[in-house]
Amino acid sequence: MADLKFQRNFGIAAHIDAGKTTTTERILRYTGMIHKIGEVHDGAATTDWMEQEKERGITITSAAVSCQWNFPTVKGKADANTKKYYFNIIDTPGHVDFTVEVERSMRVLDGLIALFSAVDGVEPQSETVWRQANRYNVPRIGFVNKMDRSGADFLMVVKQVREMLGSKAIPLQLPIGAEDDFKGVVDLIKMKGIIWHMETEGMTFDEIDVPADMVDEANEWRAALVEAVAEYDDKLMEKFFDDPNSITEDEMHEAIRKATIDLSIVPMMCGSSFKNKGVQTALDAVCRYLPSPVDIEAVKGTDPNTGEELIRRPDAKEPFAALAFKIMTDPFVGRLAFFRVYSGHLDAGSYVLNVRSGKKERISRIMKMFANKQNPIDFIEAGDIGAAVGFKEIKTGDTLCHEDHPITLENMFIPEPVIAIAIEPKTQADVDKMGLAISKLIEEDPTLRVNTDEDTGQTILRGMGELHLEIIVDRMRREFKVEVNQGAPQVAYKEAFTKNVEHRETLKKQTGGRGKFADIIFELGPIDEEFAKENPDKKYQFVNDLFGGSIPREFVPSIQKGFESAMGTGVLAGYPLDNMKVRVYDGSFHAVDSDAMSFELCAKQGFREAGKKCKPVLLEPIMKVEVITPAQYMGDVTGDLNRRRGMMEGMDNRAGAEVIKAKVPLSEMFGYVTQLRSLSSGRASSTMEFSHYAPAPTNIAEEVIAKNKGKIKIED
Repeated sequence: MADLKFQRNFGIAAHIDAGKTTTTERILRYTGMIHKIGEVHDGAATTDWMEQEKERGITITSAAVSCQWNFPTVKGKADANTKKYYFNIIDTPGHVDFTVEVERSMRVLDGLIALFSAVDGVEPQSETVWRQANRYNVPRIGFVNKMDRSGADFLMVVKQVREMLGSKAIPLQLPIGAEDDFKGVVDLIKMKGIIWHMETEGMTFDEIDVPADMVDEANEWRAALVEAVAEYDDKLMEKFFDDPNSITEDEMHEAIRKATIDLSIVPMMCGSSFKNKGVQTALDAVCRYLPSPVDIEAVKGTDPNTGEELIRRPDAKEPFAALAFKIMTDPFVGRLAFFRVYSGHLDAGSYVLNVRSGKKERISRIMKMFANKQNPIDFIEAGDIGAAVGFKEIKTGDTLCHEDHPITLENMFIPEPVIAIAIEPKTQADVDKMGLAISKLIEEDPTLRVNTDEDTGQTILRGMGELHLEIIVDRMRREFKVEVNQGAPQVAYKEAFTKNVEHRETLKKQTGGRGKFADIIFELGPIDEEFAKENPDKKYQFVNDLFGGSIPREFVPSIQKGFESAMGTGVLAGYPLDNMKVRVYDGSFHAVDSDAMSFELCAKQGFREAGKKCKPVLLEPIMKVEVITPAQYMGDVTGDLNRRRGMMEGMDNRAGAEVIKAKVPLSEMFGYVTQLRSLSSGRASSTMEFSHYAPAPTNIAEEVIAKNKGKIKIED
């Protein structure tokens, strides 16, 4: 049984182009897993194994790799005190279209290296990643990459992490030089400089005295570090007031570790992954400060039969419990399920219970993943991450557990798709293949949704962005050999109720013999604000105010199900409802003609009738847009965003360029990248991510509704 104290499960996450995959590649080189560094721009990075990733130089799917690191290392070499640490690392995408890959990785990781570009600082996707890490309480270390680039400023990024992300960012290092002169770092705990050797690809380094021109600055930042750490530990606080120099290195490390795991501080480091500087010290920090599986709280779950809270500790002797966080289709082994084991021991060839389906599944093989390569292992234990083959039915977020000790672990948050395209098979031969391809892709990607347009018969794919859907169609063509025609992108609108309405719906059907009868009196309207605050992920609120047996208890779940399924098709233009509250408070039934189906149909009918009176409005997705442009194009860019119904949120200056932030409706942003290039002679760049849904202006709403089903006037 492995000692979990020496295990680290961590991810690398950041905005696009901050250097995540380049950093992962260096980690694999320094840990001896690869012998030649593959570069992203050459399409040779280990974790970017998909054809689409190699072509575009971006990460699309999160890749898991395992390796070992000797810590501590002295001057790049192991010494007598060195211990082997085992790493499970997940390299995640930076593009917002693949944000679910980050989300599901965060759900199962114990720690995170948050990467920032030394030139660009905190960017939009940095904020998204940070929010995701906050959602799952993931301790993190900040690593400011690209210190060799023109305009690099480590302390500016530290300041931004504090101000924009609301975190207590504390530098553990200061850079020696910057841009072309970036040589190494000053370690503020040891008060020594570290200079890496270029000829050994940064494998070895020298420790030097703090450069004379940096002594004052280093002393100032060391005092700030000691003060921040001392705040966290009373004994250190006393020492700090008596004699700040009496605090030992070990005491500093221990206090920083506690504060990091407690999410009280974010240690900040710097380097240049591409130039092989700083990655080794970041790995040492992972061992020193990020938690092992035994440092985090025991995972909580519920008993699927009784609903009572259960806990599972990270111990191989506890009953087995694991969460499947990613499904992948492999051409050679079939369906692969990635899972994180929270407790217990699982042998290859044994059975587990899938709590969602209630079925036993035999795990034929267990593997440790190395990007897209599998290394079979005989068993897996608490605290580890692996992949398994043999599942007949599995979905992202399923809990796998010992059949005699069922538990349901908390699922993960899946963002809603905001964009859609219509696709149809090119030939008759592609029809069946397309259905199979879509079902496999949906299994892998929970943000991909599919439905059929009843009027045209076309298949509608919904996803997180234009790039997301482009990659999906490309994968259908390459991996599944399906040729499809695709329509122009469409916006995924939603509908919302703005008013509460009371309504009585009666269903009576007599067809000879047993008929159908149901009678419900209910209130329909928007969700309660209090309920929405307490349950941000829930879109449906059902209140059972029935009394005196006016409707038998066994029919209530059918009423609930009827209203919930009706939410998928709104009353304005057939778009899904954003949120809804139903309060059922009276009704009646017939001893012979009433059954569950009658009440479900009655609820659906009632939704359609009452919904029209609830003053429904059309909601459109609003995107958070950030444009980085040279100053001379500012006027043209802001003017163009205003024409697109953009709301300006602020302007900033970053590394000599102007940064414009705005909120713009998605429907106005199609083809924006091409337009921006022509406005700025190709010198401006933009990023876009989903922000929220907001009511569409009346003229836009009328246009959308008319397209969907004849002209409907929206009531004021």
